[in-house]
Amino acid sequence: MAENHNSVVLFERFLQRWMVSQENYLDELVTTERNCGEYGEKEMTDLVSRVLTHYQLYYEQKSRVIERNVFVVFSPPWFTPLERTLLWIGGFKPGLAFRIVAEAVGELSEDQRRRMNELQEETRTGERLLSDALARIQETVAAPPLMELARQACRRRDGEILGSDSVTELLSSALETVVRDAELLRMSTAVKVVEILTPIQNVKFLGAVGRFHMKIRTWGLQRNREGEAND
Repeated sequence: MAENHNSVVLFERFLQRWMVSQENYLDELVTTERNCGEYGEKEMTDLVSRVLTHYQLYYEQKSRVIERNVFVVFSPPWFTPLERTLLWIGGFKPGLAFRIVAEAVGELSEDQRRRMNELQEETRTGERLLSDALARIQETVAAPPLMELARQACRRRDGEILGSDSVTELLSSALETVVRDAELLRMSTAVKVVEILTPIQNVKFLGAVGRFHMKIRTWGLQRNREGEAND
């Protein structure tokens, strides 16, 4: 339990530093977009690569938390209540990327539209399969013999919870597989979107992604402060 708690604390500390870098990258993306005529494609591609590496670092650190305690990512303490309402299997839904492309990137070529539509359908299928897998896990947990083990887990004897290890291991293993597949879908969707877009379109896309995350974070923190003030 102490190890699980420590992993969450370490991730929260990492996330604070990561968010500072996120703001710096967002500033760089916005500046590049506004002054795109001053930057070559190579410079924009290098910036996009650095931003993607930054997100990769986030997923790597989060993966360690998943490994130690997958349950925590379904209601992560490092997010505000508002942010948690938007989560799908431990993170933002991959399909959100296509809405951001439509709103922020602008006109796509015919070939880009075709490839983006194919990717969107592929992503929807992946989301549906993972949602179904999560539903099956929940149904399994609610049915015997796991239901009986869950009842036993509520009975205490000599300060120990009977059957808790069996229930936790079975559920944790099943959930970890689904969460890791969801993380992979999130990452692969973003990478494939970037492959379809041009360098300047990617600057616009990643800038919009950063603004979305920052806006939701700011709104969530503001709601928290307002709630505390009303208490």
